Amino acid sequence: MKSLDLKLARILDNPGCSDFILADAKDADMAAGMAAPGKSPEHHAQEGKFRSLQEYREQIRANVKQGLIDIMLMSASSNEVLTFGERLFENSHITPAIRANDTTDIWMAAGGSYQKDPAQPFRSASLDHAMCGKLDCEPEERKLGADLGLYSVTYNNDTTLDAITLNAYSEFRLEAERKGFRHFLEIFDPNAPQKPIPNLGRFINDNIARTLAGVAGKGRPIFLKVAYHGPAAMEELVSYDRSLVVGILGGSSGTTFDAFHQLWEARKYGAKVALYGRMINNSEHQLTFIQHLRWLGDGELKDPAEAVRSYHGALQNLGIRPYRELAEDLQSTLRASAYGGKGGQTKSLPQAKPESPSEKSEQPDFQKMSAAEKLAWNQQRLNRLFGKFQG
Repeated sequence: MKSLDLKLARILDNPGCSDFILADAKDADMAAGMAAPGKSPEHHAQEGKFRSLQEYREQIRANVKQGLIDIMLMSASSNEVLTFGERLFENSHITPAIRANDTTDIWMAAGGSYQKDPAQPFRSASLDHAMCGKLDCEPEERKLGADLGLYSVTYNNDTTLDAITLNAYSEFRLEAERKGFRHFLEIFDPNAPQKPIPNLGRFINDNIARTLAGVAGKGRPIFLKVAYHGPAAMEELVSYDRSLVVGILGGSSGTTFDAFHQLWEARKYGAKVALYGRMINNSEHQLTFIQHLRWLGDGELKDPAEAVRSYHGALQNLGIRPYRELAEDLQSTLRASAYGGKGGQTKSLPQAKPESPSEKSEQPDFQKMSAAEKLAWNQQRLNRLFGKFQG
């Protein structure tokens, strides 16, 4: 069985269990186009050089092979190549999923201005193509590919716009249920709110509760993906309906502390799922980054600041130079929670505590150490703290 199904069953049976679901979102080619795969190692700011789509899919293969995530979210075209063409998930506990719709607020063409306008519903992916690789699937063919997808909605506090959005979601749900296609629901923060929203977290929570109140049984999402608006909003949503499994979206990239602290805190207040796209894709080493997300999600790492230090140590072991010095990477930033970098913003997080004098005194003089000595010192430290590093 897939780990997603096992964990969901345990979470629904006992919301207080320790299970945590982790997803890698590699669906950005449906949003950012050429920039989706991330910067190429040869990237220079003035050149705008990015990885190729083939390199993007190679990273999907590597992250699936590592085996630490539960869901790999892809575009329908990547799903066709990897799920059907290569049978990448056939002997894996990881569940393939597709982005089932691509609303206009995720259209990020260079020079475009789509995100300035309120989101409109749009869907380019075919559920049949995702499930069986052709336009019309036979019932027995619907398990050949992906039977799970992400559907996103964006409420902009406008009666007409939001009604159109929800009608499109209703049409999707009906088709999905008829075809045995499961979905999880992503709720983006408003990208162009038409009226002021005093309490964004409560606005989103109320819309979720109201939207799903009219949806019964098999038409409901298997879990939610929401922007993290802090402990109060998370606790409110989690405690409202125990049949709703709540997850967070990563949002825009910031420091490593931003990523680790957000997962750690959201989990503390009831989140059971994290879907990180840009944060994973823009990290120095994706496998190492995912390893630390898994440790935090499973409670094996208790402190996000220590996770940042561990991550930097692992990068040094691998001979990879971090994007930021450790002191800078332990700081928090104010990041956008809307897909295009606008709309709501995550609250500024508390800064990580600096190392104590005793911790600093344990640091050797790296300038006097050989590369082999540095590697050995950091490996011993990581092993002492967390066991042998995997990945």
